[in-house]
Amino acid sequence: MSLDPSIHTIDTGFQRGDFDAAYLVVEEGRAAFIDCGTGLAVPAMLQALQNAGLGVDAVDWLLLTHVHLDHAGGAGLLMQQLPNARAVLHPRGAPHMIDPTRLIAGATAVYGEEEIARSYGRIEPVPADRVVVAGDGHRIDLAGRELLLLHTPGHAQHHYCIWDARSLSWFTGDTFGLSYRELDSAAGAFIIPTSSPVQFDPGPLKASIRRMLAYAPEGMYLTHYGRVEQVPKLAADLLEQIDAMVAIGRQCDGRPDRHRHLLAALRALYLERAQAHGCPLDQDAVADVLAMDIELNAQGLACWLDRERR
Repeated sequence: MSLDPSIHTIDTGFQRGDFDAAYLVVEEGRAAFIDCGTGLAVPAMLQALQNAGLGVDAVDWLLLTHVHLDHAGGAGLLMQQLPNARAVLHPRGAPHMIDPTRLIAGATAVYGEEEIARSYGRIEPVPADRVVVAGDGHRIDLAGRELLLLHTPGHAQHHYCIWDARSLSWFTGDTFGLSYRELDSAAGAFIIPTSSPVQFDPGPLKASIRRMLAYAPEGMYLTHYGRVEQVPKLAADLLEQIDAMVAIGRQCDGRPDRHRHLLAALRALYLERAQAHGCPLDQDAVADVLAMDIELNAQGLACWLDRERR
C-alpha cells in the first residue's frame, strides 16, 4: 500500500480489516510510529517492528495525531514496550494521555464497560516525563529526516498532521477524511469527511485541508484507511461535502427527531456520490461500509449545531 519503502502501513485490527491504520516510518535504523490504535493493537505494532528488522529500542517517537481512542488508546501500553520512545502530543491532547481518566469515563458513558473492554482493551497513562508537547510548527528529527507537525483543527481541536518532505506526503489522522479501499473505483479513491463528536467545526476543517494542500503533497496517509493520491481532486471532494453537510445540518436542525433526519440525509448524500464515483459495491453494501461513519457524522453535526446555537 505504501509506495515509499520506509513507510509501513499497519492494520491495527480495530473493528474490521482495512479500517484503522497506524504507520511505522524507518530512517537509518531508527523508527517513529504514527498513531497506534487501541490497546489491543500493541501486538500488531510490535510485529511491524519485527517485520522491519527492528527491535523495540529502535523507536524514538510515537506521534499521536489526536487522542481519540482508535488513534491513541493503546499509547500507554505501547510506550511500556518502547524504552527509548517519547510520545508527541498536541497541547490540548497531552493532559488526556498523561491522565486518561476523562477519556475512559467519556468513552465508557457512550459505549459501556463491556464494549470498551472488547474493542479498546486497557487504557494506560503515558508518563509525563516521556511526553513532548508539540506547538504548531514543531519539528521532529528522525535520524536526520525531518517531520513537521502542524495544528489542523476541524475534526478535533487537539489534532495535528505530519508533513514528511522525504515522501512529499502528509499523515493526516482524521483531518483529510475517510477513504476505504473497497469503495475504490476506476476513478480512484472515494472519500468522505469525518465530523465525529464532539469538536467538529467546518470552517477550521476546510482551512486545515487548504493548509495541507499548500505543500503540494503527492500522497496522504489516512488512518481510515491507507495511502491515497489524486490529492487536489480528493481535497475538492472533501470541501464540497463539508459544505453539503453544513447545509444538511441546517435543514434538519429544529425538526422533531433531528438525528433520524440527519442520518437519512447523510446516507443519501454519500450514496449518491458513491454511485457517481462508480463504486463497485451496490448501494446497500456501500451503506453497510459507511454505517458507523454516517452515525458518527450525524452526531458530530448535531454537536456543532448545538454549539452554534449557544
